[in-house]
Amino acid sequence: MQPFSSSSLTPQIEAEILALRALGFVADDSDRLGRFIGATGTSAGDLTRRAGDARFLGTVLDFLLADEPTLLAFTARVGVRPEAPYDARRRLPSARPAEG
Repeated sequence: MQPFSSSSLTPQIEAEILALRALGFVADDSDRLGRFIGATGTSAGDLTRRAGDARFLGTVLDFLLADEPTLLAFTARVGVRPEAPYDARRRLPSARPAEG
């Protein structure tokens, strides 16, 4: 199942929307939120302030993709195929600029 089956949104916007849904999923559970904050070094206040930042949204998806049970719980809750967050992640910028 696609997250937006008959949408005129660009793939980038679709990826950001799925990542925002992932952010809500993370923030909805205190244990998940604590793990996210611990893993990323972000603060609870950053969640709202950085929600519009595509790099931060990529970090949210990275967090989900690093833990299969969390990933599967998210995809089941929002009704997307398990590959959808991987596809979305590829459309978002990296948290760190490429070195070179």
